[in-house]
Amino acid sequence: MGSFSSRACAEINVSTPETKVTENFSRVVSHSAQNGGKGSSQRKFFKQYGPFLRMPNIGDIFPNFRAKTTEGEIDFYDWLGNSWGILFSHPGDFTPVCTSELGKAAELAPEFKRRGIKIIGLSCSSTREHEAWIPDILAYTGIKGPMPFPIISDEKRELAVGLGMLDPEFKDDKGMPMTCRALFIIGPDKKMKMSILYPALSGRNFSEILRVVDSLQLTDVKKVSTPVDWKYGEACMVDVSVPRVHEDHLFPKGVTVTELPSGKDYFRTTPMP
Repeated sequence: MGSFSSRACAEINVSTPETKVTENFSRVVSHSAQNGGKGSSQRKFFKQYGPFLRMPNIGDIFPNFRAKTTEGEIDFYDWLGNSWGILFSHPGDFTPVCTSELGKAAELAPEFKRRGIKIIGLSCSSTREHEAWIPDILAYTGIKGPMPFPIISDEKRELAVGLGMLDPEFKDDKGMPMTCRALFIIGPDKKMKMSILYPALSGRNFSEILRVVDSLQLTDVKKVSTPVDWKYGEACMVDVSVPRVHEDHLFPKGVTVTELPSGKDYFRTTPMP
């Protein structure tokens, strides 16, 4: 179904709409109504909520929704449970960059699972197209067995529009905007922890996404931050909010202060807690 629940609508912050955004919503609603959608209910939904929907910001409660997937219909919150989650979109099925991306995500699925993360894909293609495409993804990667995560079918573009995932420069053969390469990391508290937005023609680096996940999960429970190019197991920065007098208690492995020309002692490192 791919529509936002009423609970989700209440959780979406209001922002000032721009003319171009409103025009895009109108085109999506018109296209949906002409292609078998529940026209009157969809027009009512988008007229009321459309101009105010946007890509969530870091710290926002990620909206709940129901959607059709390759593993059946889901309620996003029920599917996520108390896990971390990654929702990522791709422009279309049976395309080379998307096949390589979902193949990599499938290859790394055990690593995501080891970190307690559920992953789910999304595009505007139908469930039937997803199911026909999956053998290509698995063959490209060399994985045996079923696809290790579901793929959402957002044919009416309701989620793509509501979450700000459309690429206005990349259109299908009907002239409708396709989904860009958006990715959201959601915590067990249902808050968005990170997002990235790539154009349709540039594939993402899923190894980098894993690296960021490691940082997010560590910094969520420890008073540290992670420096440039940090990898799991390497030294971390002591969070700037930690007073010097609390260092021994919080960081029993020790703290190293790097001397800098300013003379300030903010550059503090410690072995990964």
